[in-house]
Amino acid sequence: MTIETTDRVAPRYDANGLVTAFVTDATTGEPLMLAHMNADALAATIAGGEAVFWSRSRARLWRKGEESGNVLKVVEIRIDCDQDALWLRCEPAGPACHTGARTCFYRRVEGEKLVVVED
Repeated sequence: MTIETTDRVAPRYDANGLVTAFVTDATTGEPLMLAHMNADALAATIAGGEAVFWSRSRARLWRKGEESGNVLKVVEIRIDCDQDALWLRCEPAGPACHTGARTCFYRRVEGEKLVVVED
């Protein structure tokens, strides 16, 4: 069996031991954030049902919402065909972005400028 057809979870972590994790709202499909997970973060997420990531800036595990209370309850975790990226479908308990915006993707690129998206 190849990695593309196996039923075994075997993430292909990069040289830093990380895999990209893309998070969307489980109800609306809206993209919420992009983060990274190491093996411990993925295991904690699976075990606890709330999103845990590896914070590159803090160099430690980081449970989304640990300070703000805006946790991400995981509804489903999917992995891509070659197991080097994760998709977390979550129910957010508040804004996903540390700026207070609902999503980290709150600005649109227009030429050389960023424009806040008003939804």
